[in-house]
Amino acid sequence: MAVPAKFRNQLAKGAVVTKGLDDCLFLYPKAEWQKLADKLAALPISKANTRAFARLMLAGAMEAEIDNQGRMLIPEYLRQYAGMKKKVVVTGLYNRLEIWDEIKWNKYKQGTETKSGDIAEALGELGV
Repeated sequence: MAVPAKFRNQLAKGAVVTKGLDDCLFLYPKAEWQKLADKLAALPISKANTRAFARLMLAGAMEAEIDNQGRMLIPEYLRQYAGMKKKVVVTGLYNRLEIWDEIKWNKYKQGTETKSGDIAEALGELGV
């Protein structure tokens, strides 16, 4: 996969790719990944949900190397997890990138845009 040029500088010091949420992959700059891993390590292991989330994020994680042409290999087990077929979409978020199968991304985006009013109202209740 070719990493879009505008994101390459953020990943130049290393990156980690792992299973994400909503059937996508998360790609973190190494420093951001370390922050998340530290938070996950501090969660109580006595709670099933924290164990499950930590396993999801940590067990499938792999260091990603970006070559001189801005490409990276995504292991087969992660491509299968995200249902990646032919084309992928890379979306930039605050502290990570998300890598989606193009068809899944379009379906997700359409569903989210349809519910944008409800989402905005729920976030408003949270003070956003």
